[in-house]
Amino acid sequence: MKRKSLEGDLCPIARTLDAIGDWWSLLIVRDAMMGSRRFSEFQKNLGVAKNILTVRLRTLVGQGIMESTPASDGSAYQEYVLTPKGRGLFPVLVALRQWGEEFSFEPDEAFSKLLDRKTRRPLRKLEIRAQDGRILNQSDTMVIPALPSA
Repeated sequence: MKRKSLEGDLCPIARTLDAIGDWWSLLIVRDAMMGSRRFSEFQKNLGVAKNILTVRLRTLVGQGIMESTPASDGSAYQEYVLTPKGRGLFPVLVALRQWGEEFSFEPDEAFSKLLDRKTRRPLRKLEIRAQDGRILNQSDTMVIPALPSA
């Protein structure tokens, strides 16, 4: 089944999912944030098939989320590094992580932890705040549909 492009959708969530909506892409970005740079590192860490990894990396580069650069050690290899757009996904990954910590593990089940490098303590749960600083939940917000351009 061919995937439908959401590139022209008026919803920011749909357009974001068009760029990074499959799990491999987000896991590649996660690994890049943890220091992976080379194709072989991503392939080894994720266990993803080479053909799938090739397509995902090409898409991430095409979307401006990563860029391909000559290897920092001067070898013939390429490295994949996050762009500012890619690093901007950090809060998205933290939100997914925190949701997973709350809903995807049994109470006594172990999982990896994301810590503040300075204090070595867990991060505070992300909060959605209004312009005036109030904490908001879903029922405190509304979406105003965009009018299509003429």
